[in-house]
Amino acid sequence: MRILYVAMADDYGRPELGPSFEEMNFRSALEGMGNEVLPYDFKRREAEIGRRAMNRELVETAQEARPDLAFFFLYEREIETQTIEAIGRTGTTATMNWFADDHWRFDDFSRHYAPALNWVVTTDHDAVARYEALGHSGVILSQWACNQYAYTRVDQELRHDVTFVGQPHGTRQTVIEALRGEGIDVECWGRGWPGGRIEHDSMVEIFSTSRINLNLSNSSTPTVGLRHRLGATLRRTRVNRGPRPSQIKGRTFEVPGCGGFLLTDRVSHLERYFDLQREVAVYDDPRELPEQIVYWMNHEAERAAVADAGYARVLREHTYDHRFAAIFEQAGLL
Repeated sequence: MRILYVAMADDYGRPELGPSFEEMNFRSALEGMGNEVLPYDFKRREAEIGRRAMNRELVETAQEARPDLAFFFLYEREIETQTIEAIGRTGTTATMNWFADDHWRFDDFSRHYAPALNWVVTTDHDAVARYEALGHSGVILSQWACNQYAYTRVDQELRHDVTFVGQPHGTRQTVIEALRGEGIDVECWGRGWPGGRIEHDSMVEIFSTSRINLNLSNSSTPTVGLRHRLGATLRRTRVNRGPRPSQIKGRTFEVPGCGGFLLTDRVSHLERYFDLQREVAVYDDPRELPEQIVYWMNHEAERAAVADAGYARVLREHTYDHRFAAIFEQAGLL
């Protein structure tokens, strides 16, 4: 299939931050599946020629290329709805956007763009009915996954005990500090941690060679006096409810896809994708983390079995090849 791929190549559109999530996952997978991918980095072109000229150029690019699909991964409001509609009027090109954060961004962003698109892809189970309430008939429920062309099992011995890769959003830093206060040393990487951001290949190696990979919620937690097992740090902390609810993220599939053991917070609908405690381990409250970490550290064979089962499940059902094949079939593009 010939795909006009409209997305940022750089993380947040900033080259100094390295490749974006979509570059490392969506574009790589679409190319790996054998599609002819024509990349258009709207953020870079906006910086070079301005927003209005970029929108005109994008329409001209679509008219000249005549792709089967214009696949968007919108960021903010750089691309106008009129631009998307003009591309769809070429008569040969279907338009589709993957909406990444409908759990918290539907009202302010997604619902304004949806009417301009032939197809909308959402990872939020609850957003399907909201799109349909807008009168949109091209709603596709999908989910994050693991890009098998970029993530792989590293055949090395375990070298890390407990690790976390990700930015210190919400209560993450507080939880990590509290775990360290309980004597559990957690190695952290990502922009905002002292260890800083790491290269992709190093991240894959960490996923594969960690005894426990933590996945912490992106959101803040309700206002509570967090006490007991997380010690003095959380006893003194009161956290306000943030605007972003917990949701399944790419890391949920990437860690098992590297053969790593994942200990993640229990978010809605996770049980649709994994057999919990047999393919990935889950916790319901950060106060459980010290006990769970100690348990899994002391049960090596069980932990390895969970990691192996999660790895097999991802390869069997949860790669982006699986996701895009299902999306394109539903959209009648195969």
